[in-house]
Amino acid sequence: MPKSKSKKAKAKKPVKSKKAPVPPGFRTVTPYLAINGAAAAIDWYKKAFNAKELARQAVPDGKLMHARIRIGDSIVMLSDTFPGGTQSPDALGNSPVTLHIYINNVDKLWQQAVNAGAKITMPLDNTFWGERYGQLTDPYGHHWSISQQVNMTKKEKDEKQKQAMAVFAQGEHPSRTEEPQIAQQ
Repeated sequence: MPKSKSKKAKAKKPVKSKKAPVPPGFRTVTPYLAINGAAAAIDWYKKAFNAKELARQAVPDGKLMHARIRIGDSIVMLSDTFPGGTQSPDALGNSPVTLHIYINNVDKLWQQAVNAGAKITMPLDNTFWGERYGQLTDPYGHHWSISQQVNMTKKEKDEKQKQAMAVFAQGEHPSRTEEPQIAQQ
């Protein structure tokens, strides 16, 4: 005679959530930045990149345990650093990550970020891949690239590629051929 399964032994199926798996406004991948001075960084991102603050949660001493901003149509999450937690680029000496912004008027946003105090690490210029592109570092050590697609002739693209490959052939990277510049305000 087969044994009957007890009610406890029956596996329960998980209850399906009525919420969407991804919150409204988010994409599949969202950057999360650790920053010494997250509240000041939010103010800087507002000034430099027209960020909109979406949420802020502080601990009793005022440090931010979590915040969200929107730059264009993208959400960036951030928090202050805490002992034993994720470290910021300034504590590590650099960041291996670059956040990229596509924008309709790259020259305007570039100048806005530079005026806000971003360090230029690769000057804004038309590139061989058909974008007006440049790289900056914010005052908190995070790297940003900003670009927009531009119309270029094949001759222009070929000349830009030739110039870039000559720099690579010397063992350099085009973004590291000049010392980072701090904008004059």
